[in-house]
Amino acid sequence: MSSLAQQAQSTRLDDRSLYLRNLIVDALEGGERGHVGSSFSLVEIVRALYDNVLNKQSDDPVWSQRDRFILSKGHGCLAQYAMLADLGYFNKKELKSFCRFDGILGGHPERGVVPGVEASTGALGHGLAIGVGMSLAARIADCNWRVYVVLGDGELDEGSVWESALAASQHKLASLTAIVDYNKLQSYGAVSDVLNLEPLADKWRSFGWEIFEVNGHDVAGLTSLLGATPTQESPRVLIAHTIKGKGLPMAEGQATWHHKAKITADDVKLLRQALANA
Repeated sequence: MSSLAQQAQSTRLDDRSLYLRNLIVDALEGGERGHVGSSFSLVEIVRALYDNVLNKQSDDPVWSQRDRFILSKGHGCLAQYAMLADLGYFNKKELKSFCRFDGILGGHPERGVVPGVEASTGALGHGLAIGVGMSLAARIADCNWRVYVVLGDGELDEGSVWESALAASQHKLASLTAIVDYNKLQSYGAVSDVLNLEPLADKWRSFGWEIFEVNGHDVAGLTSLLGATPTQESPRVLIAHTIKGKGLPMAEGQATWHHKAKITADDVKLLRQALANA
């Protein structure tokens, strides 16, 4: 295990991180299903962005000068939903109608349905391409908003990610930042077993990107890097070392918690207890 992965493992969650995870449990309870591990690994990433970095207006989600955030790993949407609800993009009561016919919150985020969602994602491999287009649009319109795209590590198996990475480098899109939620697990096993990504930093570097590696549960470290002014005429990528299921001892590092098709009342009780003891 790398030193950053070890730091991610040992990082204690503060009250806000635990609160946001409890909002995720609200949605899991309402929908009786959901991507547990995939959402819990990226809470601090979306928290750093929404709390400290993104230029946004929750009362005007389509404000023209807002920074753009794309959750390309759309199956982790519960983390984004918790953040959006807490910031007032929609009522927190909506979390209880997750995956219900009478609710707006689906199993993957939908633009035009969920306030604050910039792109409909879930079919993996498309978010970075959308981000490239948004960054080019900002340049053409002479706007200074920035674009942030969160990718799953398993998602990097998609060739369209690397086509987009080449395009971003070719056009010197310094306003574009990608964040890899590097929790080392995908839906049915370890990333290293399914399709090994290493040396991951060198791959991005060879595509012309500026590289940073960070403990993905360190909000201060994430904020410092994500909020920094680009110093090179190139896109940036943060390889965020995270723990799948972070905050839930029974789920941490377990591919079986990638998605649960049935969440029972007993499961919800277990999740609440785990967070109370975290």
